[in-house]
Amino acid sequence: MNTKLHAVTDAKGRPIRFFMTAGQVSDYSGAAALLSSLPAAEWLLADRGYDADWFREALKDKGIRPCIPGRKSRGKAISYDKRRYKRRNRIEIMFGRLKDWRRIATRYDRCPKVFLSAIALAATVMFWL
Repeated sequence: MNTKLHAVTDAKGRPIRFFMTAGQVSDYSGAAALLSSLPAAEWLLADRGYDADWFREALKDKGIRPCIPGRKSRGKAISYDKRRYKRRNRIEIMFGRLKDWRRIATRYDRCPKVFLSAIALAATVMFWL
């Protein structure tokens, strides 16, 4: 069983929101699900999987500037702030800290609801530590 976890973090890398999709589903569905619940922010850092014109426009409508590199298959290159994009490592560190919890790293729970509950519990502890 494969799943993808889409996460929104604050500037310090603390988890705020999560959404889980099936592993073979595009990142666009996770982006669409989390779009309405994005907190007020100046920038949004994301990886290439979230590179879509509709997502960039939706972020601009919310007053958020996207820092998302373009996909390699994109015809026209997209400019983004490379220095700011290096701060995306905070998100990767957050996922690494989630995997410190053995139950999450080894995926003990087969039911997606129970697995997401374990992630929520770990994220709550991570947020306050």
